Amino acid sequence: MRKVEVKPYSELWKVEFHKEAAVLQEIFCAEMIGIHHIGSTSVQGLSAKPIIDIMPIVKDISQVDQYNERMAVIGYEAKGENGIAGRRYFQKGGTERTHHVHIYEKGSSEIDRHLAFRDFLREHPEKAKVYGDLKEELAKQFPYDIASYIKGKEQFALQIEREAVVWHREVIGKGMD
Repeated sequence: MRKVEVKPYSELWKVEFHKEAAVLQEIFCAEMIGIHHIGSTSVQGLSAKPIIDIMPIVKDISQVDQYNERMAVIGYEAKGENGIAGRRYFQKGGTERTHHVHIYEKGSSEIDRHLAFRDFLREHPEKAKVYGDLKEELAKQFPYDIASYIKGKEQFALQIEREAVVWHREVIGKGMD
């Protein structure tokens, strides 16, 4: 059974992202047009499960499955869409997960959602602190119950996401003036 572990922010998470992003760039070079560090480990100061979430953006999502064997060689398990249409998802590390890769095709609304959430928390450290504190408390309360941990943070995360999407639209709109 996997233990729910939330740790204080670590600068090493950024280093780990860059190392893994370089490897993924080599694998998907012909298809990839961008790559982003997302999720809680991408927000300085935010407590998180120490799993690096990576979001490559590709030209054609239908081409990604042909890379499953190459991903397996470097330790990733292909999970297909894994509940989100238009995504390809990979996990690394088995029960001691270290990385999640969420691949989307250019133009997917999921890209903006992930980036808005990340950028909002980066720009609103007070919200990031509340979110991190909640995750730490839930990890203590449910150390071997990932479903309850996720359920416990779900409503707050959705609230942040709604605020983040509105904020992101406003920021983009101001940038276009």
